[in-house]
Amino acid sequence: MQPVDPERKHSVSHLNDTNKPLGATAEQPQPSGSTAAALPSQDLLRGQKTVVIEHNGTVYRLQSTRAGKLILTK
Repeated sequence: MQPVDPERKHSVSHLNDTNKPLGATAEQPQPSGSTAAALPSQDLLRGQKTVVIEHNGTVYRLQSTRAGKLILTK
């Protein structure tokens, strides 16, 4: 696994230990013709209620609610 930069401790990695997208395993093949990968929210949140995601220089916050919904804010 890549070392964690302390300044980016809240960033979410898009790869797991096998360098495959998070949530992708040999048991879960990607649908043919699909360009978007489905990731379980648990893989992104990793037991936290909120994670910070950096995308194209913009910081977003992904939050899980008590009702089981997800909120993505800038």
